[in-house]
Amino acid sequence: MPDSTPSIPALIEHLSAPDAEARASAAEALCRAGESAASAATALVAACGDEDDRVREWAAAALEDLGPPPGEQIAELTMLAAAKHPLVAYWAVTLLGRGGEGAALAVPALEACLAPGTAIEVRQRACWALGKVGPAAASARAALTAAASDADPRLSRLAGEALAALPD
Repeated sequence: MPDSTPSIPALIEHLSAPDAEARASAAEALCRAGESAASAATALVAACGDEDDRVREWAAAALEDLGPPPGEQIAELTMLAAAKHPLVAYWAVTLLGRGGEGAALAVPALEACLAPGTAIEVRQRACWALGKVGPAAASARAALTAAASDADPRLSRLAGEALAALPD
């Protein structure tokens, strides 16, 4: 009996369907696909900004266990890190951090996410991501130093950890 599950590319296409039910079903199917849905990383991050709660929830659930993004998606994720929607920015930054050293080109975007006025969860995640990028994030030292003295204890701790990952 043939598998009737749509392919990952078809599910990615359904994430932008006009019908919220179709988008939610696609996000749920991608969630159930696990790490095999890695090619949908950028589309799932974008879906975190969907107007429908179910789409956002399934997209975020799919991203929870997705692992590192494919290298060819780093540039798109870097652009999404600047999204106004905090959940989109959070997940873009998270995936960039999971990319580790492979996300070195995203350092300026991650540094920009540390700016005051950015959602605190995005700022915190950007510190974590810069730490995961490691030595290539050295250009963000000043922004991380400023974040390390922030009043938010978690942001301060994560910035300190990221600074510890940088060369002296």
